[in-house]
Amino acid sequence: MDIQVLSETGRLNGVIVHTPGPEVTLVHPDNMHDLLFDDIIFESQASQEHRDMLDIFRTAMPAGGQVLEVTDLIEQVFASEDARLFFVERLIKRYPNRLLATQRAPMLELDANGLMRFAVDGVHPALKNLRLNPSPNILFTRDLAAVIGNRIVLSQFARTARIRESILMETLVMFHPLFDSLRGNVIRIPDSDTIEGGDILVASENLVLIGMSERTSFSGVMQAGKSILEKGVETVLIVDIPKQRSSMHLDTIFTFASPDECVVFPPAIMNRTHNVVALKLEDSKLITTLKPSLHHALEESLQRDMTFIKCGGEDEVMQHREQWSDGANLFCLAPGVVVGYERNVRSFEAMAAHGYRVMTQYEFIDAYKDTGFNPEKSTKIAISFTGHELCRGRGGARCMTLPISRSEV
Repeated sequence: MDIQVLSETGRLNGVIVHTPGPEVTLVHPDNMHDLLFDDIIFESQASQEHRDMLDIFRTAMPAGGQVLEVTDLIEQVFASEDARLFFVERLIKRYPNRLLATQRAPMLELDANGLMRFAVDGVHPALKNLRLNPSPNILFTRDLAAVIGNRIVLSQFARTARIRESILMETLVMFHPLFDSLRGNVIRIPDSDTIEGGDILVASENLVLIGMSERTSFSGVMQAGKSILEKGVETVLIVDIPKQRSSMHLDTIFTFASPDECVVFPPAIMNRTHNVVALKLEDSKLITTLKPSLHHALEESLQRDMTFIKCGGEDEVMQHREQWSDGANLFCLAPGVVVGYERNVRSFEAMAAHGYRVMTQYEFIDAYKDTGFNPEKSTKIAISFTGHELCRGRGGARCMTLPISRSEV
């Protein structure tokens, strides 16, 4: 598989996901907010909803397309003694108050599956004197990193609850053969700064958007933006968004549905002005230019008309309700083919008004399971799937996916 992502909307060839497992059952009501959850999740139902979503992906992907479980990759890489040592040493360094060095030997003695389970669950029967919080947010693999062309940005998380995920992703990129082709093109920022994958959108080969959110700091944006430009991207658009829970990342209020269409949360995108800065590199110097709006900046950079489709439709109350349940967090399977939660009825109605054929997960799979899906012969499609338990984690289809390979056809 050729690891490369040149846009948000190219046909999906490879994606990293995580089907919810024991780590979500280990979330206690007393610490769920510390773990960045607004509710506790019923594991078996959430897992089934997630598998249903993956069935849609497999139906839409070309022959040879791969849906990769991040825990499988972690277990595979932990077969390497060097990778295990790297992970444990980074864990000890990033949790200085837990005195983990006393548990170095017991952690290294775990087999690959045992260390993987400890890394995700925070507990293991063989580590009786060591208990960490679970990592339920690994469900949102989008935040682990972002592939931009043939480069990869490694996230630095803003919240302590997710630090272990950043160590796991760094270990995968450094040691798993899947990432051999990217290892010389890794973009890192210091541990003291923050950037998360949900704030990074690849608009085109030459244009990347980065949200400055409650999870991605100004210094993180600037350092990552400069590195992205040095790797060959022409323009980075920095989008300042509200610093609040409901819009924790740029992709919670703005995603691409096709090369020239985006689904947006109007109050945070269409109703704001002068919150976008274009970043360019000229003669090794960073040049910044304030833009009147995101719509203007996109049309100027992409040199084409852009249509913004309103999450929740025209009614402001419905816009807020459906953005809360990730109505603007859609995931593209191919140009003009997107997936989102069925509960966001008004958002799907708005997409239908813009020429999308709305299909349920069952209708889409039944239509193409035997013949295969060819996006070149298809109209625009918006696919709905059930996510009543998944949405309790406050993330939609884009949040739950880390694309590593896309083609434009």
